[in-house]
Amino acid sequence: MTEWTSYAAGMELLDTVRLNQDLPNKGLRAGAVGVIVEVYTSPDYAYEVEFVNDDGSTNVMLPLRQEQLDPM
Repeated sequence: MTEWTSYAAGMELLDTVRLNQDLPNKGLRAGAVGVIVEVYTSPDYAYEVEFVNDDGSTNVMLPLRQEQLDPM
């Protein structure tokens, strides 16, 4: 989806978000900050979020449900 539109949880493409739960299998802890790089609206709202290392390289990019994220 490439529209610049606001979505259900008030989060949109390129927003900065904070993970609100640990995802140990992905090496992420609650509080990790990422950027929404894609928005999915079907079958449910979900967000592809990119988390980066200190040097700016991608650490992990994965789809997350809106209840796993807090807008910043």
